[in-house]
Amino acid sequence: MSWLRKLAKYLLYQKPEEPSTTFMAGIEDRPVKDVRQPGAKGAKGAGDKSAGWREDAPGAEPGTREGKKRGRTARARKARGGKKTGETPAPDAVESGHPDTGDNGSEATGQRGMQNGDDVAKQPVAGGKNGNNAAGQAVAGEKNEADSAVREKYAGQVAENQAIEEMLRAKTKLAYDLEENRRVLTAIFRVPRNKDAVLRTLTIGTDPPFRALLVFIDGVVNSQVQNLAILQPLMLFSDLKAQAEKQNGQNGSAGRYKDFFDRVKEALVPNNQVAVADNYQKVVNDVLGGNSALFIDGFNQALLLETKGWHFRSISPPQVEAVIRGPQEAFTEQIRINTSLVRKIIQRPALVTEFIKIGDVSPMQCAIMYMADLANPDLVGEVKRRLESVRGDYLQETGLLEQMIEDSPLHLMPQVLTTERPDRVAAGIMEGKVAVLVNGNPFVMVVPCTFFDLMQSPEDAYIRWPLGTFIRIIRYVGLFLALLLPAHYVAITAFHQEFIPTDLLLAMTGAREKVPFPSIVEILIMEASFELIREAGIRIPGTVGTTLGIVGALILGQAAVAANIVSPILIIVVAVTAIGSFAIPNYSFSLSVRVLRFVYIFLASLSGLLGILVGFFIHVGFMVSLRSFGVPFMVPAAPVTGTSANYFVRGPVWQQETRPDYVDPLQRRYQPEVSRGWLRPGGRKGVKGRK
Repeated sequence: MSWLRKLAKYLLYQKPEEPSTTFMAGIEDRPVKDVRQPGAKGAKGAGDKSAGWREDAPGAEPGTREGKKRGRTARARKARGGKKTGETPAPDAVESGHPDTGDNGSEATGQRGMQNGDDVAKQPVAGGKNGNNAAGQAVAGEKNEADSAVREKYAGQVAENQAIEEMLRAKTKLAYDLEENRRVLTAIFRVPRNKDAVLRTLTIGTDPPFRALLVFIDGVVNSQVQNLAILQPLMLFSDLKAQAEKQNGQNGSAGRYKDFFDRVKEALVPNNQVAVADNYQKVVNDVLGGNSALFIDGFNQALLLETKGWHFRSISPPQVEAVIRGPQEAFTEQIRINTSLVRKIIQRPALVTEFIKIGDVSPMQCAIMYMADLANPDLVGEVKRRLESVRGDYLQETGLLEQMIEDSPLHLMPQVLTTERPDRVAAGIMEGKVAVLVNGNPFVMVVPCTFFDLMQSPEDAYIRWPLGTFIRIIRYVGLFLALLLPAHYVAITAFHQEFIPTDLLLAMTGAREKVPFPSIVEILIMEASFELIREAGIRIPGTVGTTLGIVGALILGQAAVAANIVSPILIIVVAVTAIGSFAIPNYSFSLSVRVLRFVYIFLASLSGLLGILVGFFIHVGFMVSLRSFGVPFMVPAAPVTGTSANYFVRGPVWQQETRPDYVDPLQRRYQPEVSRGWLRPGGRKGVKGRK
């Protein structure tokens, strides 16, 4: 242990280096934390002991034999009560540390044991550890004090930002004075540093004229609408004031201009939407959303004028949920266009659209759409409650919002249906569900969501019901292959070779004769390689990504077989697994299946089919326990409901008479009992016997 003692001595007795003048150049003086402060954790380390050596052994060089001897004698004298020096330390100063001694309790305890030679030999090592702790605390203290120094340097700006946030949060009322409103808005929008915010002063062309202020964000408003519908009527038309005087002449001079604000709203701003705000928070939110705010001198209200001019992407075909037969429209990043796409399909006055602001620093505009005569009010209230309770600075994506409102965010299974197709959203709304739209995102969330919703495609309803049933069966087979086929390969080849026919077993054994790895290593190598190729193909733009995925997989598989790294049959297993994962219609669900596949592979490598079976039961148990806005995730299979048949297979469209009962809609019947009116009354057996 001699090298450890030497290291401890080096750490204890080295003099601290002076800070570099080059590093400190240009940096303000900052208070440095004293690591020898009494009562600080770890203060008995480098700082205290080096000070003790210098104090108790004057004239002796730290680290020499003479210095050690004098230092030990001085510390032992202090531990005995300072008899030679006449000092009588307080009991608490010896046991728990006291400013008068410069030591803490643990050091005092160690000093009482210094009379033994072994304790004296071990003391430098303990001191070295405590010295490191003290040094770490010194670094942390310097960081905290550096942050405090930064806050002190920008204390004025921080206080101003806090005052603005508090004013907006408190919904401070607008002022009557136009200059006061201008001053406040200048501070809120950081003008003139912020070049996007425009505060335009104008004069309403009446007799006498009124001073006004127009506030908007350049680049997000329609300049043509502003010029034709706001500035031109206000500045050029001057006959309104005479009408206002004539109307208010009976009220006396005090109320002469009392209704001028309302007259401007009703006659001088030909916008399609005009609202009135009386607080700064409402004004700021609308201006940031693309509207313009008009202030008139002498009135403590502002007109919010519809002038949105966002640039948005045109409606394009779906990229993720493409279908052969059905609508070829997908949502865009503009929330108003998305709501119009849904309303184009559901043309009913009961379709309600409510807007909610989410977020603290950068509020996000969300919309919930539901049928007022179908959706359960408790479900609508629960969706609104979760959305309104979300707190965060930046939540500008449905993926972030989904994780904030779902019941079990730690589970791999998605509990919210995310789609880019308006027809699928409309179908969910007509079933009594609620759609959540986010401004700036082309994906819409539909809640509640079940396991069978994730396995369905809109195309199932657009083709004949026998074909739709066949496609659903194929889809479930693909799910089974994507999830369990690699695990079964590992289990059978490693534990259950008797399940394989003799001829096939001989062929597989001959193919794997030169492979140096067990089956678990083979499957992990190929699965990881394929996942890497798939991820790289997604990130590479255009058709190059698709080409890379196909060619890369073929070349990699052929090269791996030629190099005797994997067996040929494993390439078939991995390829079939990948094709099965592509058959899953929901992308989020497909990602969870890809992750769970590796879990089943490890279980199969541990105990074969028994491990797969145990893992499958645990997996199903977790899925049964999941909830999506209070609805069981495995409904209508667990628990079984009256609409179970239509979820496993696609039944005839004329027999789908009821809505899903797990959402508890206000109207259970989806269509009349006899939906084909061209048949005889009550006839579902064809036209035979028709009169």
